[in-house]
Amino acid sequence: MSSRERILGRVRRALADVPTNDTPYEEAVHRDYLRRHGERTVAETVDLLAENLVDYRAIVHRSDTAGLPGLIAHLLGERDAKSVLVPPGLDAAWLAQTDVPRVEDRAESTPDELDRVDSVITGCAIAVAETGTIVLDGSPDQGRRRITLVPDHHICVVRVPDQVVSSVPEALERLTPSRPLTWISGPSATSDIELDRVEGVHGPRTLEVVLVGD
Repeated sequence: MSSRERILGRVRRALADVPTNDTPYEEAVHRDYLRRHGERTVAETVDLLAENLVDYRAIVHRSDTAGLPGLIAHLLGERDAKSVLVPPGLDAAWLAQTDVPRVEDRAESTPDELDRVDSVITGCAIAVAETGTIVLDGSPDQGRRRITLVPDHHICVVRVPDQVVSSVPEALERLTPSRPLTWISGPSATSDIELDRVEGVHGPRTLEVVLVGD
């Protein structure tokens, strides 16, 4: 008997006296909880997102579509970036005003290679105002999960208001659970028992969020 068969056998024995439940999952799980805290206009929702992002020590910028390339060029220049990692589906127009050398999102890239990249630019799947959270789902404009975990500087572009929701329940309705979801609330940080905060341990030290709307 293999280890797999032994484990499955234990599971079956543990479930032997559990009554059969034919209730569909959608009906068995009650979803009558509060979906959002208060009513807000679109502008108020975006303002709340910005406020909570800043509270998590992210750096927030606002721009319109026309000004986005210039802002991205400024942010890369401000950090004196010598390289920028670009997902395959990122809008090329976003980088139209910068000549920083671009690094492709390649499956064969090693952690050391990614660590030598100065900055990474991505889009996002959704942004949650009440929690100040950015969600990535591995779409072409976001690339592989690891490209936003290894480089020290992440610029994330959020389209306003299309990609902004008030609450986590609203976000979950728009996300596909089978995709590789990464939930980001501010730059990477941890603290020890004495509450000394250290940033950049398991993700980017600096997160800059650009809220783009017309």
